Amino acid sequence: MAMPGEPLVLECQPLSLEDVESVARGMRRVRIGAGAKEAMTKARAVIEHLAGGPDPLYGVNTGFGSLAGTRIEPRMLGEMQRNLIRSHAAGVGEPLPDDLVRGTLLVLVASLCRGLSGVRAELADRVVDLLNHSITPIVPSRGSVGASGDLAPLAHAALVLIGEGEARVGGRVCSGAEALSACGLEPVALQSKEGLALVNGTHLMCAMGALTLCDVGRLYDAAIAAAAMAMDACRATDAFLDDRLHAARAQVGQRRVAEMLRRQLAGSRIVADHKTDDPRVQDPYSLRAIPPVLGAVLDTIQFVNEVFRRELGAVTDNPLVFAGTAEVIAGSNFHGLPLALALDNLTIAIAHLAGISERRINWVLTASDSENPVNIHLSPQPGLHSGLMLTQYTAAACCNELQMLAGPASVANIPTSAGMEDYNSMGVTSAHQARAAVDLATRVVAIELLVMTEAMEYQRPLTSGAGVEHTYGLVRSIVPRLTADRPPSPDIEAIAGLIDTGAFESEAKLRL
Repeated sequence: MAMPGEPLVLECQPLSLEDVESVARGMRRVRIGAGAKEAMTKARAVIEHLAGGPDPLYGVNTGFGSLAGTRIEPRMLGEMQRNLIRSHAAGVGEPLPDDLVRGTLLVLVASLCRGLSGVRAELADRVVDLLNHSITPIVPSRGSVGASGDLAPLAHAALVLIGEGEARVGGRVCSGAEALSACGLEPVALQSKEGLALVNGTHLMCAMGALTLCDVGRLYDAAIAAAAMAMDACRATDAFLDDRLHAARAQVGQRRVAEMLRRQLAGSRIVADHKTDDPRVQDPYSLRAIPPVLGAVLDTIQFVNEVFRRELGAVTDNPLVFAGTAEVIAGSNFHGLPLALALDNLTIAIAHLAGISERRINWVLTASDSENPVNIHLSPQPGLHSGLMLTQYTAAACCNELQMLAGPASVANIPTSAGMEDYNSMGVTSAHQARAAVDLATRVVAIELLVMTEAMEYQRPLTSGAGVEHTYGLVRSIVPRLTADRPPSPDIEAIAGLIDTGAFESEAKLRL
């Protein structure tokens, strides 16, 4: 993590997930380095040389999309770019949260700084000014189809740069012109190619995915901690954690999860207490299959991380400028399918993480195991008190919604731009679904932590391994034991907040 007050210097390097979160949520300042400014200046010289020439250059001296065959006079190139921003600001729906907008601006300016977009360094400076002055454009959440870039959302963000649209400054929503003026900034007069470079990239879906992955890392740590506690709270055997078993499967994530669980449970007196005279032959899948299930989830998260690691170093607008050969080449780097497919897979994985958690919740609350001395629903006095019965209902409701979210958005294509843009990714929809999935799964894991911490009380005076006892202590620091019925909702939300802070990372030791 960067030191407080240490700015993020943008050269031509990739961003990291930590970089995105530190700027988007931690309000870290940003500065553009000399190397990036030099790269942008060289590419800009190519655009300025070719813009008024005889050859058509898409989006530079021609119209956009299905209007690409229309040539634009040199004196009108700046007006065309301004009109592009205005016309493409067609988003609808509730505004995006500030962290997503700030993350989007960072991904955008980092892409510009790689010197392939052909914009002036002054334009990149102004995007950085929005971040450093905490000017957050109001960006409707719906409108991107995930190809030709995240056009509508990025256009709403770019409106503020030209003194239009709306922005939030100091907790107050005002016009883009007022926001700039309040911070001593002037609107940008766009030049050739610059409007297109602002809207024609995967910057929103990339920022959404990056921040979601930051949250997924913390959620996964908590899921491992909850699963480890569940094993002792449910009096499961630890025989299925034997490394020889998982080496024989040769799945990397599965073997790693088994190792993490062994470390959490090391020294458990609960396991030893029922190891020699336990009449059960095998535990249910929700316990016995933790390594293959959460291992597959881990492998998927790692895959998605790699996709986004590459994208955070990419340039995704169109066309691109290669200053070394003075060429401008049009393509489709803006197409979001690499991210959309990854995000859809991530949502499916999160649904499984929550699904197996809900099954363990149900197992212990229904007192399915006669060898485990827990009361049904963990009630302090069954009948008079309902205990944690309804927490399983809530987990089930969350899992049902997760099952719906896991339907991949990327398989549904709708053509746009009079058929010229005939195969879209819907990547921002995939990102919305992944973010919603993380939120729901966090509540399911919070419920498991609540339930299993309560079930641990029935194992006393026996203690678990140091890792599990650490998790128990974290939960008990904010949620007291259930001695009589009380609303579980505040307890669930308190534990969810603990997950969001990354409190369980020190034990699970998972850094993605």
